[in-house]
Parts: sequence; C-alpha cells; structure tokens
Amino acid sequence: MIKIAICDDEAHTRTYLTALIEAQNTPCEITQYASPDDYVSDCAEHDLLFLDIALNPSVQGKSGMELAKQIRENSQITQPLIIFVTGYEQYVYDAFDVNAFQYLIKPIDEQKFAEVFARAVGQILAGTQQNKKTLVIRHGGVEKSLLPDNIYYMESRSHKVVIHKKDGQLECYAKIGDLEEALQGQFFRIHKGFLINLSYVEEYSRTQVILANGAKLPVSKYKYEAFVKAHLRHLQ
Repeated sequence: MIKIAICDDEAHTRTYLTALIEAQNTPCEITQYASPDDYVSDCAEHDLLFLDIALNPSVQGKSGMELAKQIRENSQITQPLIIFVTGYEQYVYDAFDVNAFQYLIKPIDEQKFAEVFARAVGQILAGTQQNKKTLVIRHGGVEKSLLPDNIYYMESRSHKVVIHKKDGQLECYAKIGDLEEALQGQFFRIHKGFLINLSYVEEYSRTQVILANGAKLPVSKYKYEAFVKAHLRHLQ
C-alpha cells in the first residue's frame, strides 16, 4: 500500500488531486493537509507527497518549499518522492533545489497527471523491492542481516569494514570490493576506501561528497565521472 500525502491550502485542489489519484486504481492511503505545519504536526511518513510550493499569503507558517527543505534535511525519516503543484511557472526551477521528482502546473491536466503518477509509483515500487534486499555480514561470530536503506556508507579500515548506519556503527571482517558487488545499483565506490549509498547524497564536487548524515568523504579523481553518471541514474 503506497502512502500518499497532499499538502495544499486550497480545499478544491486537495479534493481534485484525491479524485485523480483514486482514478489511477493504485492501492494507496491518501492523507490531506491544509498547510505544511499540519503535515509536520502529524509526524507521519509517506512514499509520495503532492506539495503546493506557494501558499496563500494569508496562511501563516512554513511555505511549501520550506517544508520540502525540512524533509530533505531530516535523514531519520523515509524520504518521499515530492511532486510540486503550483500555479506559477517561475517556481518550477526551485524544485531542483530539493530533488523534487516532478512538478505539475495548475490547472492540472489529467493526462499529464496520469503519466507523472505512473512514473512515481514505478519508482516507489522499485525502491521497495530494493529495500527488501538484505546484506548479510558476520559480526561477533554471528551472521547479521542489514537493510541497505539503513546504511549511509561503508569505510575500509585495515582488514575491517566500518558500516556507518542510521543507528550507529558496525565493524566486520570483509572486503569492501565484495560489498560493492553485492550492493551495486544503490551504492557506489567513490574512493578505494569508501562505498556510499547514493540515496543519501546531499552535495558533491569533484573532490568531495556530503551525505545526509553530514559525513564529508573524498572522491577519487578517477571515480568522479562514473560517480556522477551513477548518481543521475539513481535519481531517475
């Protein structure tokens, strides 16, 4: 069941989007929010968020863009695909700042909506299948199963690999090359000693990658171009 949120201060837009979603015949749970503050107060996690960029000036609190930035800065929650909904084309370019999946211009065209929604659902389901995969390592004499989505990056240290997870660190005896092969697609080796989760890349330059947990890791000059291509493929 896909969890979908609609955050828009216009009741008729929320109702219309709900009707469009229901017409796609995709099993889902839809929650409506009249403001970004309502969304934050609910403390719920979603797979897909339809978000109005520019709220009515009379509505107090965060803007849609501020909410999107807050979501992207929180590495402890499931990151939803964000589809911006706006009546102003000048806001479209802002969507790239928060890695938005797509944007829809009001009034919303039904055919365009169906196309964008189908692609979003496809990506969500593909991600769900990826997250079901587990990485099995040996730690403390026992085998442990780790979810790739719970891992920020891995670091080769002497004859061990340090796994940096959302809930702490874990050391194991392994070869980072073997882990790279097991996790190909979602992970990329940016340096001989670092294997990163592409889902958590926040910023990067030719020499450094910054992850969602704040880690700043070196990028090999020989890996940079391949990294950029892998990152862009992962975003599609």
